[in-house]
Amino acid sequence: MGGKSRNQDWGLIAASAFMFAVSSLLQILARKVPGFGDWYARRVYRFMVGSIGRLSGGFPFALVEAVTYLLIVYVVFYVFIHRKEGKKILIRAVFLVTGLFLLFTINCGINYYRKPFSSYSGLDMRKSSIEELESLCLKLTDDINRMCAEGIAKEMNLKSLEKESVKAMKRLGEAYPELAGYYPHPKPLLWSYFFSVQQLCGQYSPFTIEATYNRSMPDYNIPHTVCHELSHLRGFMREDEANFIGYLACIGSEDDGFRYSGYLTGWVYATNALAKADRVAYAEICGQLSEKAWDDLRYNNEFWGKYEGKTAEVSNRMNDTYLKLNSQSDGVNSYGRMVDLMLAYARLK
Repeated sequence: MGGKSRNQDWGLIAASAFMFAVSSLLQILARKVPGFGDWYARRVYRFMVGSIGRLSGGFPFALVEAVTYLLIVYVVFYVFIHRKEGKKILIRAVFLVTGLFLLFTINCGINYYRKPFSSYSGLDMRKSSIEELESLCLKLTDDINRMCAEGIAKEMNLKSLEKESVKAMKRLGEAYPELAGYYPHPKPLLWSYFFSVQQLCGQYSPFTIEATYNRSMPDYNIPHTVCHELSHLRGFMREDEANFIGYLACIGSEDDGFRYSGYLTGWVYATNALAKADRVAYAEICGQLSEKAWDDLRYNNEFWGKYEGKTAEVSNRMNDTYLKLNSQSDGVNSYGRMVDLMLAYARLK
């Protein structure tokens, strides 16, 4: 038995070393070899989405959530049983961590080094005037007010929402081929409190290739969130660009709830940028927004305000560190990349 256990340990050590070496090599290639990230996202990662993503998409629940709970129970049970065998526990812990690192690398990490979406979109990315920004804010205000006057359903059926999100992303893929392809349905966490306490709207799981979202948050937030997360399944990992892709998918949807979500989310980003550039114009535009929309924004602030605290603060710091480790260091470009993309898109209209 002792010899068999030692052989297992050496096998796990060798497997851990191999997975770490492969992950490190891929990370280096993505960072140092021009075009590798693009090639990988277009050729290899698309296959991963079409295979692993299709498999996990067949489950009616968030597979990553179920696996996480089971893994926690297993680890606690295993450590308790083998609590006196520190070396055995350490070897298996290293094996688990390197395995997760490999999954992260092949299903997410490399994609941070592909070309940004703006490179494929044909949008005129340049510095915009305050007048252009104010015009965008006014246009979004008019769109929101019109929809509020016509009446927007407050309650959203999750099943129809998940189907419409895939439909909206596929429709967007007709205009932007880089977004075309298979999309699994996004899934809500059963225990959404886990996201709420971290002040997270949603998350892409590189371990199961799933787009998950917080079903407890205000309804208007959900359509944009699910489209944002689905954009990661096309290999666009930059958060600001995922926000813009989510915005485009929503405003191009045939569903009123999706369009409202896109317009109101875009309005928040654009007016926040305007507030920094021209407080007077910002105040005037805020005064023109429909009271119904203000009700949604107030409720949104109240909802997230309930979860402010140390956990959210730690989560935000960890997320910031994660983004920096993955070279998301575009910095502030003019009004911010999300708003710059919205302004560039507005110039096409």
